Amino acid sequence: MSAAAPSLREELLALLAYSPLGEAAGNVTLGSGTLDGHRVHVGLVENRGASGAIGVAEAERLGSIFKVARAERAALVLFLNSAGAKVSEGLRALGAFRRLYAAGLEALFDDTPVAVALGRNCFGGSSMLAHLGRRRLFAADSKLAMSGPAVIAAASGSNPLDEMFRAMVDASIAASRRVEVSPLNTLWSPGMDLGDWLRESLAPAPLPVAERLAKHHVDLAARFPKARAEPRWEEVRRADLDRLYPGGYSARESHGVLTGTARVDDGEVQLVGLLGPTPVRAARAWEFAEAAWKLRGRSLSRVEVLLDCASHAPALDDERLIQTEYIVDMAMALHALAREGAQVGCTVLGKAGGGVYVALAAPASRVTSVYGAADIQVLPGAAVAAILGESRDSAAAFDEYRTAGVAEREAKLGLVPGKK
Repeated sequence: MSAAAPSLREELLALLAYSPLGEAAGNVTLGSGTLDGHRVHVGLVENRGASGAIGVAEAERLGSIFKVARAERAALVLFLNSAGAKVSEGLRALGAFRRLYAAGLEALFDDTPVAVALGRNCFGGSSMLAHLGRRRLFAADSKLAMSGPAVIAAASGSNPLDEMFRAMVDASIAASRRVEVSPLNTLWSPGMDLGDWLRESLAPAPLPVAERLAKHHVDLAARFPKARAEPRWEEVRRADLDRLYPGGYSARESHGVLTGTARVDDGEVQLVGLLGPTPVRAARAWEFAEAAWKLRGRSLSRVEVLLDCASHAPALDDERLIQTEYIVDMAMALHALAREGAQVGCTVLGKAGGGVYVALAAPASRVTSVYGAADIQVLPGAAVAAILGESRDSAAAFDEYRTAGVAEREAKLGLVPGKK
């Protein structure tokens, strides 16, 4: 009986002569290896429990390897087999992932070479981590999406055990489809030259980071199957903004994306935001990123991100476009502004959570929650129920936000909760 062919994980670790460093932290193990005589840092996220979920311990360990690789200007190889955030840890997991993603953004913008190989599942926050790498290598059974099949099923009113629905979801988020959609994704098969793929993925990029990411932002627009709705800008007046900016502000909104300026004691602050009860779909995320990318080169001193949107939409049509790339695009644009010297802050005016919260909060040096109105959750209640079988809909108190690291300040505006 012939021996089974090695898996992508096994071949990757063998090629790098991987050696673990220290004890595992839940689903995460760190280590090192070599490629062409050069040291390579390695981070493994594996399904040892809770579908490989990333909680506080895992996020802290992964954040450390991003920081070390960045400081040493060394390459980092990630292997991800994870369904995303450890929802059972609630806000603590969300705050830890915010810190992890901030460390990843810093490494990315310092041109730390990162390559990513995928295991069977790469959902939610794990899919966002995958897009910190310049390229991604999919095994034949890899699946990548912002939302896992169970969450997509719950949002569509379908039974996740229904074979026809499952086949439709799998076909949309499978490795073969991801490779068709993006040239930065590659399908691995036993016998391919993995060393060549790693060398290409870790080689110096031809463009500066911000320029490369801004170009990719433009490329993302070409994936939409039809022309997007033209912006219909309308003036915005809100009681919470009146209280936040008593010196005055000018803002307009189109399809849930806000832009504008406000006067503050020490000058002017540029405003950009996501508002409204509708979950963020790919086109809306792109429009937000477009507004943020357009602010580059203006020598802005302050940018305030206004957030009142629970999370992304677990919609199959958006997942076919690789929705993660549109969510991550928002984070890249904001971090590019921070790298130009802008002080980026984020104010949560209402609901916030999941990947949308991380994308907007990770580039921010400070998150402010509005008293009586902010409701920050690791995921919306329906998504939590689909994963854990129970819903957690009540808003936490600010002390919980601060302890978890999802907000540093609280603004008391003297408004009746629920009144905008």
